[in-house]
Amino acid sequence: MLAYFGPQGTFTEQAARAFSAADPAHDELTPYDTVPAALTAVRHDEVDGACVPVENSVEGAVPATMDALAEGDPLVAVAETVLDVRFSVLVRPGAGEPRTIASHPHALAQVRHWIAENLPTATVVATTSTAAAARSVLAGEFDAAVSAPVAVRHYPLEVLATDVADVRDAKTRFLLLRRPGTLPEPTGHDRTSVVVTATDRVGALSDLLTELALRRINLTRIESRPTKGKLGEYRFYIDLDGHVAEPRVGDALAALRRHCPDTRFLGSYPKAEPGGTPADNEDFAAAARWVASLREGRGA
Repeated sequence: MLAYFGPQGTFTEQAARAFSAADPAHDELTPYDTVPAALTAVRHDEVDGACVPVENSVEGAVPATMDALAEGDPLVAVAETVLDVRFSVLVRPGAGEPRTIASHPHALAQVRHWIAENLPTATVVATTSTAAAARSVLAGEFDAAVSAPVAVRHYPLEVLATDVADVRDAKTRFLLLRRPGTLPEPTGHDRTSVVVTATDRVGALSDLLTELALRRINLTRIESRPTKGKLGEYRFYIDLDGHVAEPRVGDALAALRRHCPDTRFLGSYPKAEPGGTPADNEDFAAAARWVASLREGRGA
């Protein structure tokens, strides 16, 4: 069973269906009201895994996911998927020109120009989710909803417009999270995620980034979030190219841990969109063999 951040009819459901199609063990999907609730279900062994959004190319990181991963029992990402963000505008059958149009604020931010051009007189209303907007249209509270295309699976509404997006290459990345266990095997195009609480001292963040640069590891994302404790204390969420099984990446993670004991491993998993240059780990492996020979008295 796979949990996902619901309700039904959202992009997260579409992402969960993608994970389910790739793994028959996830044939049953269960929506949860919040990201923390979905992750708690995994931690309590109520479900096998959870699908949650982690970042959007237009609106940035998803704070609820970031905070929930840093707190509570550890969970690790074992897969990711990336969806193109294209919306459908849904209305009740036979409805006239929409006077109100509703959706989640993130969705509205990504179609504001389309609304201005196509529904200039409509009043825009924020809802808790794109699916909630669709339900509200069905109930007669609003005239139109900006929703994920999958919403028509669940709500008997008509499609006024589809493939709607101000930014044509907008994407959202989703993670499949499980309890710690066997990691996916390295593929050569992997991503490793960690969260680090840096100590409050001069150069703390610079030291962390230097450890990656010295090992020629590509940093693909870094985000900061307050710890919600001491003012000015932040966690850094870091995505980097490579797999923890690779000598270069493993060495870098050990270095991060030395600098910041409060470092949490969030997983190594195949990239949904392979890219970047795979690291050549042979120099690290050769150096490790050389040190081992020194310790055994076999080299100089």
